[in-house]
Amino acid sequence: MGFFDGYNIASSGMSAQRTRINVVSANIANAKTTHSTDGGPYKKQNVVFQEMLLSENEKLKANDSQDKQSALPSKNLSGVGIKQIVEAKDKPVMKFEPDHPDANADGYVAYPNINPVIEMVDLIEAMRSYEANVSAFTTTKTIDTKTLELLR
Repeated sequence: MGFFDGYNIASSGMSAQRTRINVVSANIANAKTTHSTDGGPYKKQNVVFQEMLLSENEKLKANDSQDKQSALPSKNLSGVGIKQIVEAKDKPVMKFEPDHPDANADGYVAYPNINPVIEMVDLIEAMRSYEANVSAFTTTKTIDTKTLELLR
């Protein structure tokens, strides 16, 4: 494990959670949007995470620098990233509002199937995950600072 690996992993986690916070915030902001650029109601979006692994060249460098007698296998994890942002396949919620400008011929308006309470829980979870990554970053910094003080 390299000197900056803890920082890189925590930073990638913060970046991924920041993206999640932005997507969830957009879902909350558009919970009542009945007309989007696609012509229908806003479609809820979800973030899909993926683990980030070192490239083959970085793996070779890491293996060369590691102790040759170490028998522990390494996954060479370098953090977390965003695989993709996907649109939910939920059907819109139809509400009878004949006076609404986006009402269909029967007087129904298509609203996004977004529950603000569920979105707020997702937002709180993303914020807590972000805070946990900040804490991991700070802890790594403290450990490294103390190590450098001992080496003086």
